Parts: sequence; C-alpha cells; structure tokens
Amino acid sequence: MSKKFHLAISVIDIEQSVEEYNERLGRPADVVVPGEYALWRTKELNFSIRKTAPGEGGRLRHLGWEDSEAKFFTCDKDCNGILWEEFSASQQAAEIKSAWPETDYKPGKNKDKKSKKNKLDEPPEEPAS
Repeated sequence: MSKKFHLAISVIDIEQSVEEYNERLGRPADVVVPGEYALWRTKELNFSIRKTAPGEGGRLRHLGWEDSEAKFFTCDKDCNGILWEEFSASQQAAEIKSAWPETDYKPGKNKDKKSKKNKLDEPPEEPAS
C-alpha cells in the first residue's frame, strides 16, 4: 500500500502561485489548468491549489490521502468540520478531467524535474536526437 498526504489550498493568482510552489517543492507542477488549478505529486505529498475569490486566498480547502488501494473517491468531514478526501491517483485524474475536460493529465506523465512551468497549452518538448 502506498499513501501520500494530500493538502489542498485556495489561492488568488494561479500563475504566481505555480511559480512559487515550483520553487518551494523543487519541481514543476504535474498539471496546470491556466488561471484555475495546479497539482504537484511528489514522493511524499499530493498538493493542489485552486483559484478563489479575492480575500479567500491561503485558506485550507481540504486534506486527505492519495491511496494506491482506494477503491472509490471518498470524502467526509472530521470532528472539526475539515473535509477529508481519499482517492487513487487515477481517480484524482478523473476528477481533474471532469472539472476541466480540456486537460490531458495522466498520473506520472510529468517526469521533467528541471522545467519551471508545465502548462496544458504549451506543446510537449521533442526528445533530443
């Protein structure tokens, strides 16, 4: 069984946040939906950001677990009212595709650790010959 902690926060500016979190996490986002959403899947952490209204940035959206053995995408609230989700990487990818049908995100697709940005509207790089 493989579990990663999931943390989701709200942000005001996706592009600025992606630049900063790419630096903080030492790697590019696995998927960026311009102006809306971004996700990083590191060895230890599943971290996402989503655009919110001005004055709402920097707030916790929810917590959870990316669990390779999760049979379903589930969510419930704890005794403090915090929403917790549990999902597999492929279930999360399906949720992303459902929210933003134009995405082509697949878990494990982003292997380039040196790139600063990984936006959906940028064409993939050609392999070196």
